[in-house]
Amino acid sequence: MLAATNIFRVDDLLVQIYNSEVEMAQNVAEIAQKYLQDVLAQQDTAAVLLATGNSQLKFLDALITLGGVDWSRITLFHLDEYLGIAADHAASFRRYMRERVEQRVEPKKFHYIEGDTLQPVAECDRYTKLLQAQLIDLCCLGIGENGHLAFNDPSVADFQDPYSVKLVKLDTANRLQQVSTGHFPNLEAVPQYAFTLTIPMICTAKKILCLAPEKRKAHVVKEILQRSISTDYPASILRQQPQATLFLDVNSASLLS
Repeated sequence: MLAATNIFRVDDLLVQIYNSEVEMAQNVAEIAQKYLQDVLAQQDTAAVLLATGNSQLKFLDALITLGGVDWSRITLFHLDEYLGIAADHAASFRRYMRERVEQRVEPKKFHYIEGDTLQPVAECDRYTKLLQAQLIDLCCLGIGENGHLAFNDPSVADFQDPYSVKLVKLDTANRLQQVSTGHFPNLEAVPQYAFTLTIPMICTAKKILCLAPEKRKAHVVKEILQRSISTDYPASILRQQPQATLFLDVNSASLLS
């Protein structure tokens, strides 16, 4: 098993730094594989939340390639989806998950947020009921360049949110990130609204693995770990989650003192 080059804690959050994104992704895949094997040795089924985005690509591929996980006993959920986007849209998170995960592992069930629903409030309620039908054993996350978790941007993040799933307006920084990472051709093409699991819902997971590689994440990683915990940088809430680990590469950790 690959090992981190530096391991430390910031409050309750374990932080691990790796020489490269590839080494980080491989080690997180090994950690996730072992954890899921242990969970399934103790119970019949497991429930997992998965994130999309470029930070998850190498990790998801490594986890699936490793094998050794009985996916037929695992129910999968995802963290967010754009409002008004069809399931086959190039930027749809349902398409991302279907092509990169579901079609490769054939899980017990993959519950999707129906982004093109005609009744978005009812969709929030439907997905909430699905999530609350069992405990979440594992949540795999990324961090946005504005510090968001899922689509909990600073303007809408609520550490005491009464909801499990909600509809939010995306801030400009978030929408620009979707363009810069190649998901949309320009800002006008990015939907203004999206569904997201809330921060309290995310934090119910028994184990949280958060991957934040690449130089473009260096500033936000520094702010999350060295500023006070607040919704100015929503991912800072991970510092209050002893079940969470933040995984960095040397590039995303480059501004840490």
